[in-house]
Parts: sequence; structure tokens; C-alpha cells
Amino acid sequence: MESVILIVILFYAAGTAFYTAYFAKQKEIWHQTGYYLLLAGFLIHFLNIGIQHMQTGIFPAGNLNENLSIASGAVAGVYLLLRYKFNIKILGFFAAPLSAIVLMISFFLPSGPSPEPSPVFKNIWLIIHVIVIFIGEASFALACGVGILYLAQEHAIKTKNHGFFYKRLPSLELIDSTGYACIVVGFTLLTIGLIIGSVYAKFVWGRFWSWDPKEVWSLISWLLYAALLHQRLTMGWRGRKAAIMSIVGFAALMFTFFGVNFFLTGHHGEFTK
Repeated sequence: MESVILIVILFYAAGTAFYTAYFAKQKEIWHQTGYYLLLAGFLIHFLNIGIQHMQTGIFPAGNLNENLSIASGAVAGVYLLLRYKFNIKILGFFAAPLSAIVLMISFFLPSGPSPEPSPVFKNIWLIIHVIVIFIGEASFALACGVGILYLAQEHAIKTKNHGFFYKRLPSLELIDSTGYACIVVGFTLLTIGLIIGSVYAKFVWGRFWSWDPKEVWSLISWLLYAALLHQRLTMGWRGRKAAIMSIVGFAALMFTFFGVNFFLTGHHGEFTK
């Protein structure tokens, strides 16, 4: 399977190169090439995960190596959907390198011995939980990227620096609406994922909630995004405030994903060894 992952990395890296060229020169042919390279890499990546699952009978989410691989594919897949829905081409400049970098980190991490088939890793609730959570977190990752684009474009407008970034980034309205869509999708999926995770926890550990550090920080992340959506719907938080909150929320998610694994202990640790 390592050779397949290398091929996917090459597709993602090539897509990154063409999206970078598109960002610099704004030639449509470079965007189209980057898009199809990213799409091809995603399809191969998706099929590889599916084949691995069918061959072993275990969903490949048993360690940090496999989780990062799924995260990489999720970012690429969510971007492809956003590209279709909003036609925000420049976001590929953020999504393609993120997918490539995360998958490269995954590739160079030790995979460890293959786990023995067990109810923990074969449970259908785990599979649904992992898929839903990672798609939701990929949506939040892209919301963070959109937030960065918004701040860059807003700065260009406020300083009347109608140069490099201003000419290449979409309107503030389109960036804001795309970021909002990412947050709504991510929040919905995170909510569903946490509920499914509780059902799975009851099946495996005998209780819905155990105050595990991963559970606590997932709840903190959920509350941050819930506050953002609440303030947007009731107080009209848009633009700069929403962009900053999307970045802060994603930082909390990153601590949930990495910091909890490395600095805190809990029963989720068996999935990230």
C-alpha cells in the first residue's frame, strides 16, 4: 500500500504546484490541471482506504498514521465539493498543500504492527464516527483557510493596496458565505459525530461519557463553533469576527487532535499510537 500512498502524494503535490501557479498568474488552464490532479489523487486515496478495509476487515483508523491519512483525504474531498458548490477556485491553493503535507507526515510516521481484529476496530459505530468526524474537521480546516483569505482581502481593501492579493482573491461576500457554509457543515457533522461517538463509547466502555480528555476538548471545540453560529444568527457576526473565530476554533480542534494525544492520557490513546 505504500506505493499507492506515494502515488497519491505525487498527485496532491502536483496539484499544489499547479494551484500555486494559478494563484500567481491566474491562468485558468493551471487551475483546471490542479483540480483534476487533486481529484485523481483523492479518488485513488479513497479507493485505497476502502480496499485496505476490505482486505483486513478493520477500518484503518487504529493509529496516528492512519488517522492523518484519512484527514488528508477528507480535506481534499471537502474542497472538491466546495469547489463544485461555490466555484471558489483559489481555496485549492490552501487545500491541496494541506492534503499533501498531512499525507506526507502520515507516510513517514511509523505504522506499527497490524492490530489484531477486535470488536473495538470492527464496530460499525466506530467507522461512522470516524468518517463523520473527519469530514466535519476537514470542513473546519477549510473554514480556517477561508478565514485567512478573508483577513488578507479585508486588509488589502482597508489599506487600499489593490495589488497582488486583492486581484487574486474573491469578494469579501463570497469568502464570508463560503466560510459560513464550511462552519455549518462542520458543526452539523461534529454534532452527529459526537453523538455517534457516545453510542460507540457505551458499546465499548459501558458509558456514554467518561470525561476523557479527547471528549472534553471535543466538547470545548463544539462550544466554540456553537458560539460562533449563535452570534452570527443573533448578533450578525460576519466578516472579520467570523473569520477570526473560525481560526480560533480550528486551533482548538488541532489541540484536540494532537495536543491531547501527546500531553494528556485517556482511552482514546489506543487509536493514535
